[in-house]
Formats: sequence, structure tokens, C-alpha cells
Amino acid sequence: MTQIAQFIRGFHDHPASVDETYFGHMRFAFGFAGLLFAAGLAALIHALIPPLFETTASRLIRKMHARIEARH
Repeated sequence: MTQIAQFIRGFHDHPASVDETYFGHMRFAFGFAGLLFAAGLAALIHALIPPLFETTASRLIRKMHARIEARH
């Protein structure tokens, strides 16, 4: 199988490996990316102004971890 064919097959095989469709996997990944962005932004603001967002990043990371664990 060529590298291009393997790459294209990954659009089906990888989402299927976690019992999702391509679009279901895309939705999950976009949601996860949004949470990562929010956690990073909260951590950045907290670094500059410590009284703000004291537990936000860690809470979001725990939420993401729970979502990943629930998938398997």
C-alpha cells in the first residue's frame, strides 16, 4: 500500500479505532482542542496575575483526562 493510500485510509481507521465516525472524531478533537486552549490561556493569565484562575487549568485537565478515559 502506498503512503498516500495509508494516509487516506487513516481517515477511516483511526476514528474507527475509538468507535467514532470521521465527523464524530472531528467534533471530539475540536472540543478537546478548545479545552486545551482554554486551559493554556487560564494558565497564562494565572502566571501573570496569580489570584486569577487559580484552579481553572488543572480542573480542565482533569476533565479532559476523564473524557479520554471514558472513551476506552
